[in-house]
Amino acid sequence: MKQALIVVDMQEIFFNEPQYFLHDHNQLLENVNLLINHARQQHIPVIFIQHTDPNEQGALFEGKDNWKLHRNLRMSDSDTIIKKTKWDAFYNTPLLDYLTHNRIEQLIFAGAQTEFCLDTTIRAAYSLGYQHNILYKHTHSTLNSACLEATAIIQHHEHIWNHRFVTLRPLEQL
Repeated sequence: MKQALIVVDMQEIFFNEPQYFLHDHNQLLENVNLLINHARQQHIPVIFIQHTDPNEQGALFEGKDNWKLHRNLRMSDSDTIIKKTKWDAFYNTPLLDYLTHNRIEQLIFAGAQTEFCLDTTIRAAYSLGYQHNILYKHTHSTLNSACLEATAIIQHHEHIWNHRFVTLRPLEQL
């Protein structure tokens, strides 16, 4: 099956602003870079999704420092960057066209935030026919919420997703 790695919203805001630090954000960055390295070794295309706030006052307005993809991501000129304005990376973006044109059949997901953009994109992919996707543990994260710790949110979503929307695998299986 031809694969693509989709890295969702690994942007500076989650690493620069303490109130937006993702759970275990430094390890997350290392793990996502492991995935990127693996993808390159396997000639799997890497697609970075970048949330873009249409409001100039928004923290993720295009061009602001916090909007940029994290400076330590192992990016290459051959990677594709797709900007989105909603939680769903397929909504009003060229993502589906890119996947169709390149005959991608299976998606590997990583990124942030677990219960928002990542969840919405994983479910949308499934509904669009990508039903054999992969998610490696410890390659996505979120923040603590008012009612749940980040670890509980992650555990809950992995339980819901596994063998439904993605197959969850240990990172060691790379």
